[in-house]
This record gives sequence, structure tokens and C-alpha cells, in this order.
Amino acid sequence: MLFSQTGEYALRIMACLATTSPDTPVGARNLSEETGIPIHYLSKIMRRLVLAGVLTSQKGKGGGFSLARPRDQIRFAEVLEAVDAYPEAGRCAFGWGACNAAVPCPLHESWSQLSGSVRDWALSTTLADVSNGS
Repeated sequence: MLFSQTGEYALRIMACLATTSPDTPVGARNLSEETGIPIHYLSKIMRRLVLAGVLTSQKGKGGGFSLARPRDQIRFAEVLEAVDAYPEAGRCAFGWGACNAAVPCPLHESWSQLSGSVRDWALSTTLADVSNGS
């Protein structure tokens, strides 16, 4: 698993919303069913995404969640940061704190390349890059 479960779920939620009409809010229960994420867990993630400004929520009949901005203006990095799942630069693959070239862990070089690539991907990929499979 490259991301925490919360990070994976946040990306799954946003990808689902990116493939729906931006004019139609999607209810939490529908999102839960569509993504396979338990409703209570989904609700916690949705709250963090709303607070981060990537989603809006509307209460009441016809309410639900919508993207806060156009798809091409929401980067995966922003989604991952909202749920504290964005890979930190210098984070040790073994969890030994920050490692660096002067005091590296055994995986430092390859892990630094991988996490740097993931950060670059997340910064350069937007919800507009999500395909709906058609």
C-alpha cells in the first residue's frame, strides 16, 4: 500500500466525484455505496475534504457533496494533504525519523526516489486527469 487507507479512500472519493456531473451533488450514502467505503469512515474523510476547500456540501433535500472548484484546479497533492497522507520529504522508509544522505537508512536512496516521484505525480495530476472508463 503506497498510501494510508485514508489517503486511498480520499483519492477514491475524489475520483468518483470527478466522474459525475459537477452540477449534481452526490449524497454520502450514494458515495459510500459507489466507492465501497463504510459510511462512518467516509463521513470523516468528507469533513476533512470540505474543510480543506476541495469539496462543498449542501444539506437538505437534493443536497450532497460537489467539487469546490473545476476538476483541473484540484491536484491530488491537495487531496492527500487534506487527510495527512501526502508523502513527506525526508521521511524514513523504516520509520526511524528523518533520514538523509549523511545518515541514511538502508533504503534511503531508493525510497527517496520513489517518494519524490509520488510527490511529483500528486503535484502534477489533477482530477481532470481522472478517466471515467469511457
